[in-house]
Amino acid sequence: MWFHLELKGQGYAAARYGVATSDTPFGPFKFIRSGRVNPGIYPVGFAKPDTTDLKHQLLFPELKSWWTPEWRKQIERGMFWMRDFEGGQMSRDMTIFIDDDGKAYHIYSSEENLTLQIAQLTDDYMQHNGSYVRVAAGGQNEAPTIFKQDGIYWMITSGCTGWAPNAARMFKAKNIYGPWEQLPNPCRGEGADKTFGAQGTYIYKVETAAQKKMFHGADYVFMADMWNPKHLSDSRHLWVPISWENGTPVLKKQ
Repeated sequence: MWFHLELKGQGYAAARYGVATSDTPFGPFKFIRSGRVNPGIYPVGFAKPDTTDLKHQLLFPELKSWWTPEWRKQIERGMFWMRDFEGGQMSRDMTIFIDDDGKAYHIYSSEENLTLQIAQLTDDYMQHNGSYVRVAAGGQNEAPTIFKQDGIYWMITSGCTGWAPNAARMFKAKNIYGPWEQLPNPCRGEGADKTFGAQGTYIYKVETAAQKKMFHGADYVFMADMWNPKHLSDSRHLWVPISWENGTPVLKKQ
């Protein structure tokens, strides 16, 4: 089990992953480790500037004002990635995806929730193998969910608006390392601009004939949390079968 771990009394500052194991899905689980992702390792495809002083070029002068064009450019270039280079990358909202070849990937919101990262795991799924990529730098995505159909990877994410729902985002790629292309909101119908009041948590592959009948013949189901911030333990769930329009996934609430 991979999970988002925060340290007591530190709010969301720790931004660590955690790993625990069990002989059954029902537990008991044994805590193995927690940490930041891939400390001291460059991401795949990172274009180093023509200088040996990369840290100085990315971090200084340090930009205190957020959301300016200059600040966004530095985020895209890797300002927060460089800040966390030695200690490891932040890991908050996350999912685990196992590809057709059995390789597993940890997909998580990083760099102050501004950039997604996709990191490959070791063959035993217990730790990172050092290969990772940055996706949608500066785009402020969280709650990543992912599936693969006919050789294409599809990822549905959420914006960062706290407990309040927002419009879903969607990305596609032919390779899990990208490049990833952003597409319009996949939701259709009433409530589409707020993802029907929910936020994605996982995309489930429908396996049996009985399940396919239950989900109107869909091959995948978008699973989402309907947060109740005043009583979080009473938050509900929304499952939406994934259908297709012109070769693109869409979500239509039944």
